[in-house]
Amino acid sequence: MKRLFTALFTVVAISTLLAGCGQKGPLFLPEETAPVPVQAEPATEPAQTE
Repeated sequence: MKRLFTALFTVVAISTLLAGCGQKGPLFLPEETAPVPVQAEPATEPAQTE
């Protein structure tokens, strides 16, 4: 009986530790950055054909 309890406790402990690993969503506030202004591309002249 003691062996069964020890095995069961070990399985539950390992399962709990494994379930606690990893990031489950945003655990911190992201840094607020200023939006980057969109720059218009310079106008290009159409190619001249002769």
